Amino acid sequence: MEPIIIVLIILVVLVFIALIKTIQVIPQASAAIVERFGRYTRTLNAGLNIVVPFIDSIRNRIDLREQVVPFPPQPVITQDNLVVNIDTVIYYQVTDARAATYEVASYIQAIEQLTVTTLRNIIGGMDLERTLTSREEINAALRGVLDEATGKWGIRVNRVELKAIEPPTSIQDSMEKQMRADRDKRAAILTAEGTRQAAILTAEGEKQSQILRAEGEAKAAALRAEGEAQAIRTVFESIHAGDPDQKLLSYQYLQMLPKIAEGDANKLWIVPSEIGDALKGLSGAIGNFGPLGGGSGGSGGSGSAGNNSTSTDRREKPSID
Repeated sequence: MEPIIIVLIILVVLVFIALIKTIQVIPQASAAIVERFGRYTRTLNAGLNIVVPFIDSIRNRIDLREQVVPFPPQPVITQDNLVVNIDTVIYYQVTDARAATYEVASYIQAIEQLTVTTLRNIIGGMDLERTLTSREEINAALRGVLDEATGKWGIRVNRVELKAIEPPTSIQDSMEKQMRADRDKRAAILTAEGTRQAAILTAEGEKQSQILRAEGEAKAAALRAEGEAQAIRTVFESIHAGDPDQKLLSYQYLQMLPKIAEGDANKLWIVPSEIGDALKGLSGAIGNFGPLGGGSGGSGGSGSAGNNSTSTDRREKPSID
């Protein structure tokens, strides 16, 4: 009985192993390559799959999702003979599991080497300045070459990104100094422009202020002249309307004499010849001005006899020490 039980146990174990090898569950977004006696038979897709145990074997399981692979920095020489280190990141996806398995031994290594050689070809035709400012151009050229080359491997390159472009340390120092000088230059230019604009605005303001002040003074002078003219017209009209006699005019002449004599610097008086006539008229009205009126009358009479027009007599003002 014991040998039979051992045989049954062995058969059960073999059946169990056969069932395990027969039923293959493939996860979503994955594929499996089946070989029969070492020859490709078919590709298993996601889900439950049945294979022939001990005859069919799973060669490779491939992830069909998009993969991200960073590559270490690669030294590349530019057109102006400068060595720069470039980090790249590749986004790819396996579209054909059979081609990815049988067309290339290791597609990751193949993509890395192809990326390096393509970068050297692209960067070799650019100088350092263009390399630093043409990331999009480099990405597009690199993606085009990789996508074309990896198509027969069953791989599609979706994106290629340059993580960093590091020039030599000496070049970085020179670039920093140049950038600092450019910033200082722009700052000086902006400061000069601001000073110039401020000076222009100040000059414009002063010009407008002087123009407005001159216009105000001109208007004020015109208004003063107009007022004086109006006052003269008013006085003239009032005098003619009042019809003043000779006595009033004589009295007004006498009132103006002290104002003429004001000030120590006035050494010379200018007395109109008509003052004699005024004194005559006033002496006739007031008797106590006789001697002054006689002297003035002679002077005024001679003045009137000499010339009918208005004339003046000049008399020395006694100085008061």
